[in-house]
Amino acid sequence: MRILLTGASGLVGSAFARIAAASGQEVVGVVGRFGGELPGLARRCMLDLTDAAATTRAVEAETPEVIVNAAAISEPAVCELDGVRSEAMNVALPALLARLAVRLGARFLHISSEQVFDGERSEPYSITDPPRPINRYGRQKLASEHAVREIAGASAAIVRAPLLMGDSAGGKRALHERLLADWAAGRTARLYIDELRQPCTAENLARVLLELAARAELTGVFHWAGADLLSRHALGLRVRERFELTDAVAPIVATRRAETPVIARERQASLALDLEPLASRLATRPQSIEEQLATLRVPGPLQAWYRTARVGNM
Repeated sequence: MRILLTGASGLVGSAFARIAAASGQEVVGVVGRFGGELPGLARRCMLDLTDAAATTRAVEAETPEVIVNAAAISEPAVCELDGVRSEAMNVALPALLARLAVRLGARFLHISSEQVFDGERSEPYSITDPPRPINRYGRQKLASEHAVREIAGASAAIVRAPLLMGDSAGGKRALHERLLADWAAGRTARLYIDELRQPCTAENLARVLLELAARAELTGVFHWAGADLLSRHALGLRVRERFELTDAVAPIVATRRAETPVIARERQASLALDLEPLASRLATRPQSIEEQLATLRVPGPLQAWYRTARVGNM
């Protein structure tokens, strides 16, 4: 397959490029200003995806059989600060790519988010549960779903993804990379004990997307996540344990949502996802938290600190 991949330098995009190329696919990756190495790309296209005319020319020039949209402004706080740009990336871009996919007869895969839900229930959300986003990012993702389904419903699959784990191309974007950077800088991680997430690795999600690329009969909205639901605090403790660090060099303080009511107002308390029917239709399986943690690596710039911090524990 000839695949055009947006967000190729992101956590999911870089994982998808590696995995797709390893399976023999031709991947053309669209990036913004990232100039680092991106294994798996047959070609790299540097492009401002908010420029609709330039994006249209680039996509049409490649004539892809599959378009995978892994580009987004995915930090809710950033979306709140810059509503215009986040709207362009999170809503207008997916709609444009959906139109181009229809025009080219291409399969279209779009990544949405668990954050289309309000997080007020403890039971897993199914694909039939009505969304109720509580922040701008969630509202934008829901709007993108509506646009994609309206424009390219017969050829599109939308995957609502959870909190993502993995090793990012730049070594600064993933949860464990941020925790390690905080500890290396002498900062204490303050993590909620009453905010629950069901994380998966970017690589695991990328494998799902690659399967979906070849499964044209699977259209509509789907959920994907890991096998385990746990608090952010518990996840932080598991990351610290994975890297064999102690509280002295990697301090974590438990906090509750009630202690930060203004912040918590736009954060969901519990985002558990029911993975059916997708989990029953694919060969890729949801990973346990143990499997996810085993894949994580220390980013290059932090390795000197890590060697010292870990030796101090022994």
